[in-house]
Amino acid sequence: MAALKDLLGDLVTDVDALVLFSPSGSYYERAADAVGSETDLVVVGAENTVDADAFVELPLSFAEVAERIRFGIEGALDNEYVEDGDDLACVTSMFGDGEDTVSRVRADAQRHSGIYDLFVHSRADPAVIRDVLDVVIELGRKGQKGKPVGALFVVGDAGKVMNKSRPLSYNPFEKSHVHVGDPIVNVMLKEFSRLDGAFVISDSGKIVSAYRYLEGSAEGVDIPKGLGTRHMAAAGITRETNSIAVVLSESDGLVRAFKGGELVLELDPEAY
Repeated sequence: MAALKDLLGDLVTDVDALVLFSPSGSYYERAADAVGSETDLVVVGAENTVDADAFVELPLSFAEVAERIRFGIEGALDNEYVEDGDDLACVTSMFGDGEDTVSRVRADAQRHSGIYDLFVHSRADPAVIRDVLDVVIELGRKGQKGKPVGALFVVGDAGKVMNKSRPLSYNPFEKSHVHVGDPIVNVMLKEFSRLDGAFVISDSGKIVSAYRYLEGSAEGVDIPKGLGTRHMAAAGITRETNSIAVVLSESDGLVRAFKGGELVLELDPEAY
């Protein structure tokens, strides 16, 4: 057993920070006593129930452990609790209510996607943002009948977004009360995405409209070279409203999110 402890001990040897995901009060106290002065202690959770000094808010449950850890690390980097290149021991629950899983991860600012900022500092409900990303990522993986497709979703501040856009065709959601995240509705979204125009989603997830031509000004908007009019429209509308925009590029297949007129997230659907 001593040899096994030595083997598994490598997971936590010489780490720069111990990251606890929703720890119990007793476990947090034990961890605080165990870490040395050179090892930081960071807590990630829905609420700071243990009154930790270094705390990262977790707005979603993230059933997938890898996603939970990725989000927590991005939050720790954004809040400067850890630094690029730090070795982290992440402790979380995977099979039950107690702490049962330890992962050793290196904080990598180069792989920083921007997803933490998108979820925590946006007006729309985090669950709505997650549902929209799920739809767009799946569309990016499968395309439309096997062919690449582009799409644009504007999420939040729907009233103002509608005032700064105009219809390209009839609105199939005009008198409906359907929400993004409903599996049946998502089939409709994927089908409609092959046509021109943006989807407009409210803060709470109600699908307000499809086929909208965004009229936000692109003057002064700075987006990476090579991105087209769909990305320019996304940047423009988010600069003039309190919304975010999620774009699936038909040309390179990447998913990008804009907020405040700036590109804040870039994901490869095949790798996410």
